[in-house]
Amino acid sequence: MSCQLPLGLELHSPTRLDDYLAGDNRQVLRLLQQQLTPAGEAQLYITGTAGSGRTHLLLGQCNRAREQGWHPAYLPCAEMTGLSPAMLEGLEQYPLIAMDDVDRLAGDMAWETALFGLFNRARDHGCRLLFSAASAAPQAGFQLPDLRSRLAWGITYRLRPLDDTQLQQLLIRLAARRGLEIPKEVARYLVERHSRDIGRLTRLIERLDRDSLAEQRRLTIPFVRSRLNTPG
Repeated sequence: MSCQLPLGLELHSPTRLDDYLAGDNRQVLRLLQQQLTPAGEAQLYITGTAGSGRTHLLLGQCNRAREQGWHPAYLPCAEMTGLSPAMLEGLEQYPLIAMDDVDRLAGDMAWETALFGLFNRARDHGCRLLFSAASAAPQAGFQLPDLRSRLAWGITYRLRPLDDTQLQQLLIRLAARRGLEIPKEVARYLVERHSRDIGRLTRLIERLDRDSLAEQRRLTIPFVRSRLNTPG
């Protein structure tokens, strides 16, 4: 994998911040908007549980940056652990570096050393840095003290999970984007019986859309129940 591939992956993603249901996390959207301005925070570190929307925010920020004429780099760290840390060399040329699941590199000294070097080069070049992780830098398992301290620079924001009503609103919005109508009682049924992981909920809506179109069926509770019990 070259340094170009993470950037290429990001450029093909349709994920947008406008599609993010913030709930009680409106402040993080303001911080992301400000980061792409001269007065914004140069470094943001977003934490949250799996499925809280961290990846959505990083990809959405990269797409917004691209729309403003920037050339961002998005790196999915969970997919990089088996690769050479040398892939981080030269990334400081990008004005925005977004590292998703950066804590997946913690404990690997080769990766930590490479990340520390990238961090210093990026700061010297005036890059904007955006990280996501399951926990804040001091608790993320990084062994290099200087790296821990640098990752704690800037603002750390912990995402608050969506409540049931907000998750139902998210499902209705996701369905509407695909031209699919999902009744409130069906949205409530899904929230009560399916994973609260936003990524999994998104994929479920995509599947229901495909299946309802193929079978010419409306989204009713019996139809949705049959889909939840069917592999695929």
